[in-house]
Amino acid sequence: MARRNPCRLNEVEEHLCFGLAVKRIVKYSKLTPNSMAMFDEARKYLPGGVSYSIRYFEPYPIYVSAARDRRIWDLDGNEYIDYWTGHGALLMGHGYRPVIEAAIKQLKEYAHIGFPHEWEVKLARQVSRMVESVELIRFTNSGTEAAMYACRLARAYTKRKFIAKFEGGWHGGYDCLHIGVQPPYKAPGSLGIIEESLKYTILLPFNDLEGVWNRVKGIELAAIMVEPVLGAGGAIPAEPEFLRGLREICDELGALLVFDEVITGFRLSPGGAQRVYGVKPDLTIFGKILGGGEFPAGGFGGRADIMELLDQIKYPKPHERAFQGGTYAANPLTMRAGYTLLKELEGNPEIYHKLDQLGDYARNGLENAFSRYGLAAHVTGIGSMIGLHFTREKPRDARTAQLGRNVEKAKALFHHALENGIIYLTPEVPHLFISAAHAREDLDKLIDVVEDYARKATTP
Repeated sequence: MARRNPCRLNEVEEHLCFGLAVKRIVKYSKLTPNSMAMFDEARKYLPGGVSYSIRYFEPYPIYVSAARDRRIWDLDGNEYIDYWTGHGALLMGHGYRPVIEAAIKQLKEYAHIGFPHEWEVKLARQVSRMVESVELIRFTNSGTEAAMYACRLARAYTKRKFIAKFEGGWHGGYDCLHIGVQPPYKAPGSLGIIEESLKYTILLPFNDLEGVWNRVKGIELAAIMVEPVLGAGGAIPAEPEFLRGLREICDELGALLVFDEVITGFRLSPGGAQRVYGVKPDLTIFGKILGGGEFPAGGFGGRADIMELLDQIKYPKPHERAFQGGTYAANPLTMRAGYTLLKELEGNPEIYHKLDQLGDYARNGLENAFSRYGLAAHVTGIGSMIGLHFTREKPRDARTAQLGRNVEKAKALFHHALENGIIYLTPEVPHLFISAAHAREDLDKLIDVVEDYARKATTP
């Protein structure tokens, strides 16, 4: 007799969930009629009504009319404590005054010029001061671009083709990296990605050194790319010995170790996750907080001997160097905003002390809320990052987090939180970001709302 999947709902549970979902939708539509109308209008002009699919949730997303510190308001005037914080970019919360004022000053001087300017130099020097592994850096407009150029540079430097990435790891929409983010891991993450684009991509198991070695030994590997903390995979931290082991594997194979710190860069410490873990990569990818949190930003940097392959003075012929560039690369607005914030973060360790305390407090409170009512759910994360997982065991890799999860319970918690003035993304894979604008009382409310959900979810 086949065993029943413990995470699959039976017919009675499905019927009850359907009834509750209908009630939630009716209540939600009464509270957010203006967002509903705006979404109807959006679908006439935007595929799916949004510019990024993860911003959609059933039956339609809220449309934001205002944001300040740790709160947002929708078109209907409903107020929410925001734990999405601009995809994790807003370390200091919405509208952090020093960054906004720096941007205003820059707008009055010039916004876009297409020439070199002082702020790109200042930000490059600041990143190099804060992140030990970065000797040289180039700026882009997104983390996706930075990951794309880092892959190209790794291949150019090593003269090898194979790039390895991890199951559950998200590095943006570049073809050769857009696989293995969600199950089925071996399927491309998008239509339009041709088989040849993934021919030299190797998928690796997260937090499993033996599994990594079994898959890469004997391969002429250009680089291993890894998020020190899986982001889209559910805020799952790498184990310290795992990252140290990756460093050793890359050294043995002559491959580059590339850290994707688009999320963790300047969030976990002034020097990023690599300072917390004490592991030095060859290249690092940046984004989000690099632009002050408020403006589109990306960058990649690392060892001088690698980054010099981009140098048009040292390599004047285009076919002799790796290319990177763009109309808005290192735009003055982003560079000045990023420099302003990073300069503050460098000199204020108490910001990270506060974020770490709030994160520990939230994770302990949430884990206790689940266990108090015997709900099969767990909390992951580090520093100001939090992941919630409706799984039987606490995930240490993407497979555990994604293949064994109860999606319906995750969605139910999301809507319960929304009804109680708390918002985060995504409904299916809840991962939350704490900002320096959050206070203990905000986390108490989050814990209380989750505990109320756990009580109701386990009451016969």
